[in-house]
Amino acid sequence: MSSTGSSRQPLPEDPDWIARWQRVARRIRVPLGFLTAALYLIELWRRAPLPAAVAWSVALVVPGLWLRGYAAGYVKKNRELTVTGPYAHTRNPLYLGSMLMAAGFAVALLSWPVALVLAVGFFAIYVPVIASEERFLRSTFPEFDAYCRRVPRLLPRLFVRPEPGTSGTGGAFNFSLYLRHREYNAAIGVALLYASLLFLRPVIGAIVRGLR
Repeated sequence: MSSTGSSRQPLPEDPDWIARWQRVARRIRVPLGFLTAALYLIELWRRAPLPAAVAWSVALVVPGLWLRGYAAGYVKKNRELTVTGPYAHTRNPLYLGSMLMAAGFAVALLSWPVALVLAVGFFAIYVPVIASEERFLRSTFPEFDAYCRRVPRLLPRLFVRPEPGTSGTGGAFNFSLYLRHREYNAAIGVALLYASLLFLRPVIGAIVRGLR
């Protein structure tokens, strides 16, 4: 591991692996999406979601949705290194929020197949994306290495102490940034998924019974 990298959560140093993995990730992204959607529908049709499981899923989905929205109101992509707000706790709050939301819907279905496909998908797609983004940030912002030494890549640190002499801004939450990044689409997606959990199976069942 180079002295310029993060010692907490190492990624391979050879830049070529990033390009190769990204090419693979681009090829499998759409098939994985279809596979996940198919498994979701199969599991939903196989058995009705338990109300308790759906309720417990909210404990993961809502914090994940909030974290994504909160982070979207801070980040100014490619313009400055954001180190405030959620970025003071984790370097990738958007991806962490997505993982929480995905885990929540796996809990809602109580489905190991869905959970496994989601885990494989996140690993296969997000690892090269994070590595590529870190390489760009390291080459663009001289203060990025110091930021990496303070802040974990994914799992957040709970307590933040002001660091003297650190640069990088990010300011306060900006609702216009939230809108510019169209993060409201995540909220729409969550609403549609919960609607499918609650109503899709009964609606399809009623249609099937009506056709008999």
